[in-house]
Amino acid sequence: MELTRDWVTVRASILLTFAVAILSILAGLAQIGGLGVDGPLSLYVPAVVRQTVGFTGTITGFSMLGSSFALRNGYRVGWYSTAVLLPLTAIQGLMQASVLSFPLVALSIVSMPALAYNRGRFDRPFSPSPTQLAAGAALVTAISYGTIGTYALRDQFNGVETIVDAFYFTVVTASTVGYGDVTPVAGAAADIAQLFVLSSLVMNVAAFAVALGVILTPAIEAQLSKALGKMTDKQIDLLDDHVLVLGYGDLTEPILEELDARDGTKYAVVTTDETAARRLSERDVPVFTADPSDVDPLERVNIQGARAVVVATNDDARDALAILTARQLNPDVRIVAAVTQRENVNKLRRAGADQVISPATLGGHILIDCAFGADSEDATTDLLGDSIDDVEELDDSSA
Repeated sequence: MELTRDWVTVRASILLTFAVAILSILAGLAQIGGLGVDGPLSLYVPAVVRQTVGFTGTITGFSMLGSSFALRNGYRVGWYSTAVLLPLTAIQGLMQASVLSFPLVALSIVSMPALAYNRGRFDRPFSPSPTQLAAGAALVTAISYGTIGTYALRDQFNGVETIVDAFYFTVVTASTVGYGDVTPVAGAAADIAQLFVLSSLVMNVAAFAVALGVILTPAIEAQLSKALGKMTDKQIDLLDDHVLVLGYGDLTEPILEELDARDGTKYAVVTTDETAARRLSERDVPVFTADPSDVDPLERVNIQGARAVVVATNDDARDALAILTARQLNPDVRIVAAVTQRENVNKLRRAGADQVISPATLGGHILIDCAFGADSEDATTDLLGDSIDDVEELDDSSA
């Protein structure tokens, strides 16, 4: 793989964040299990603090894993969370005072400049959907209800004295584990407590089920869409001021390479070629598997909000139908098409294309110019100024 600036910096930040997360988890578990080897700072940090920090370090490590996945997707919130967690992991590594935590401290410090340097690369906004917000609110409400209610009725429970006890009992009950170490008192006085536990159980189990579904559904949808070569609903919702590439042909790959070279340009491919769609999906190219000459697929990929449409397959007849549909749905969008047979240039133009180009004719111009000693760049420059007009004159004379 070519060592581009993007690979050396952005991907390095993501890999460093992931490595810090793994080290934080391992160091925390080692400290909790008493496997840590005392370091020079162990004389100055009490054992209870070191064990507590080992527990919090493990939690921080799992949080850092979430941040690394957010960074991988380019989210700005991932950058902010990582910027907060990196100093925290370094401090926790020092407080663990273990030889095993020294690599964690060193890697956390090394990761900070790399993260700061790439601040502008992680600019994708994160906008939770109403369903995600509702699921989160339901989960927080259910846990709060169980915790506050248990603490308020603590006199009717065996083993509940503090708010932490109440929170522990709520989470254990919601997870349906039920260790049985906290139970309502016996007798008639327990009726209210028992009814409360039943209500808390129903609310929390429902909230956890909804939250789990909200979390797993997008991941499952993404994997199925990738396997089938289809865009996810989230990818489709992000399409705006984008370029639509209708169909898949010999020119599609060069077109996509050119679009990728233009930073910030969003695009999507609409094609019936399922093999090509799966291949594009594996490269994280937004692709919608459908007939680009049908109305529904083009409406689905928001042709009304597209900035341009590119049609370049090996079938001029299908291209003409796709152009007609696109022009019907968005009369103002700019449509550019590549024609396989030169005699079809005017036909595609009459179908609604703003510009029709014949790659064969343009390639002929370049080859002949180069054959007579012209540089390829000069030939291309001349081509842009003259050859398209030559193509139009050729087709007008043959029409």
